[in-house]
Amino acid sequence: SRLRAGHAGSCSLEFDLATNLVGQPLVRQQVMKGVREFLEDPNPVKPLVMSFHGSTGTGKTYVSSMLIRYLFQRGLQSPYVHHFSPIVHFPHAEQIEQYKESLKRWIQGNLTNCGRSAFLFDEMDKMHPGLIDVIIPFLGPSWVVYGTNYRKAIFIFISNAGGEQINNVTLALWRARKDREEISLQDLEPAISKAVFENPESGFWKSGIINERLIDFVVPFLPLKHHHVKQCVVSELVQQGLEVRPSVVQEVADSIPYFPEEEKLFSSTGCKTVASRISFFF
Repeated sequence: SRLRAGHAGSCSLEFDLATNLVGQPLVRQQVMKGVREFLEDPNPVKPLVMSFHGSTGTGKTYVSSMLIRYLFQRGLQSPYVHHFSPIVHFPHAEQIEQYKESLKRWIQGNLTNCGRSAFLFDEMDKMHPGLIDVIIPFLGPSWVVYGTNYRKAIFIFISNAGGEQINNVTLALWRARKDREEISLQDLEPAISKAVFENPESGFWKSGIINERLIDFVVPFLPLKHHHVKQCVVSELVQQGLEVRPSVVQEVADSIPYFPEEEKLFSSTGCKTVASRISFFF
């Protein structure tokens, strides 16, 4: 089938998130809740819309590809999975009207072909607000849009926007003696909202997506600590078939920049540069 069986997929997704996603309990919780509810509903009233926020290297792209892999048998290679990047697909601001028309036709065409399609939008914060508004009719609870039933579609927005604010809140809570594992969505939502949805620089600014509350799950990715980076190093060594030497794990983790300057608590690049740094040791 185009889509994997919901229950088996969600169990294995839960296992994969628990074993392979480093240091993101909130992400695990939000993604599993969203996927489970959506797949168990034979007649969802609207598509599933998730918005991933956090700084570089914290796992946003990794989780979205993991999710797609469980939903579609061929993962990101599936003909029913569609990937957009505004910088690649919509680079010229002066062609915005043309982009709007082609994006609308493209989503519509793919949903006509398969109602259970997935759309991944990278770097949503860099997307022109007018373009974002083209997506709106496909996200809401109406039954049919442009002659297409699209309520079983999945939209994932990925953005670095709000990353700095998530980091600041995490740091402030750490200084107030609150462990990052205890941080709740309620701790982070006001900061994300201010940075992403109420910021004139953001593609989401004044977008109907926000005004009409079309995002079902805002998923915050927390900054990673030194021991999380070490876990990423171990995973990468195993994946590359290399020997897991404690000295190498320590050196790679130590070679990454951490912030703030005085405490050096959180990795400035998450786990993003781990793979390239390992090559220096072999």
